[in-house]
Amino acid sequence: MSERVRARDLGLAPGIFAPGAYNAITDVAGLRVGHATVIEGDAIRTGVTAILPHAGNLFTNRVPAGLAVINGYGKLAGATQLVELGELETPIVLTNTLAVGRAVEALVDWTLARNPDAVSVNAVVGETNDGRLNDIRARGVTAAHVHAALDGATDGPVAEGCVGAGTGTMAFGFKGGIGTSSRLLPAPLGGWTIGALVQANYGGVLTMDGIPVGRALGKWYLKEHTDRGDADGSVMVVLATDAPLSDRNLSRLAARATAGLARTGAAFSDGSGDYAIALSTHPGVRRTAERRAHQAIIADWPNDRMSPLFVAAAEAVEEAVLNALTMATTITGRDARSGRRATGQAIDLDALRAILARYRP
Repeated sequence: MSERVRARDLGLAPGIFAPGAYNAITDVAGLRVGHATVIEGDAIRTGVTAILPHAGNLFTNRVPAGLAVINGYGKLAGATQLVELGELETPIVLTNTLAVGRAVEALVDWTLARNPDAVSVNAVVGETNDGRLNDIRARGVTAAHVHAALDGATDGPVAEGCVGAGTGTMAFGFKGGIGTSSRLLPAPLGGWTIGALVQANYGGVLTMDGIPVGRALGKWYLKEHTDRGDADGSVMVVLATDAPLSDRNLSRLAARATAGLARTGAAFSDGSGDYAIALSTHPGVRRTAERRAHQAIIADWPNDRMSPLFVAAAEAVEEAVLNALTMATTITGRDARSGRRATGQAIDLDALRAILARYRP
C-alpha cells in the first residue's frame, strides 16, 4: 500500500481560503497539541490527545470558548460550565468513552499542581468510543498517559491518523483518527487564522472534496437498504482562532463545524456524539485575574464580519477529516463487543487516486 500522505498531496483541497504554514490547528500562534498513543498487547488500541490554547497558566489566564452540540450522544465533561461561563480554564483533553473519568481526574491533578490556591477546576474532556478496535473495557488509559499528552504538547506540525485519541477510531467504515487543518483569512477580512482538529470516529456516505468516494469504494451507511457503511460513532471537533471573539460568537463559530462535517457525508446518526468546541487565543479577549477583578472591557470582533470566519471554519473541519482518513494506517485490535480480533482497514490511497483521476482527469 502507498505511503500515507495528507489530503492536499492527493489533490484534495476543499474550500476557497489558503491553509497556514503547517495546515494545522497549531497555525494559531501559541497553541500546542500533544498525543499519548497507547498500544499494548493484541487488544489495547487507544490514547489521549491534549490541546493547550497557550503556553501560560490557563487556569488564571483563561480563554473564551463556545460549544455546539450537534448530536448529544456523548460524554463531554465540563460542558455545562463551559456554556454557562463561556471560557476554558483547563486544556481540552480527548480520549475514549470509558477513560473520561480517569482523564478528568488526571487533568484536575495536573491543574491543581500548577495552582495551589484552586478549590474548583472545570476539566474539559471529550471522547469517542473506540471499542470496535480497542478493548475499551480493559481501561487502558491511565493518568500517566494524560499527563504525557499534556506535558509533551508542542507547536508546529501535528501528528495525524492513528495517534493519541485517534489510535482506535473508525470513520466511514475505514480507519479513522486525528486530523487537522487551518485557513488564513486575507487582510481585508481581518487576516485571522482559524484551525481545526478532529477526532474522527463517525460514519455516513464518505465524500471527499465533493467526490462520492464512499459510493465509489462500495462503503456507506445504509448500503444494505439502499444498494447504492457504518454510521454510529462520534466526532469531537476543536476549533481555534486568533480573532478576538466573544464566547457568544465562538458558539456561533462552533456551530459551523456542522457544515464541514456535512460536506464529508456525515450521517449525524442517533448513536453518534457530535460536538464542537471553539476558542480564541487573542490576548485582547483572555480573561486574566486582573480583568476579572476590574470588569475590564474586552475586545470583540463585530457580528457582521463573522461570515468569513464561518466559511473558514467549515473548510478547515472538512479538510481535517480528510487528513484523518488519508494519514491513518491499518490497525488490528479487538472488538470490545464481540471479543474477537478486528481490523480497521485504512483507505486505499491507490484506489482513491484512481477515483480522483476519474472524477477530475
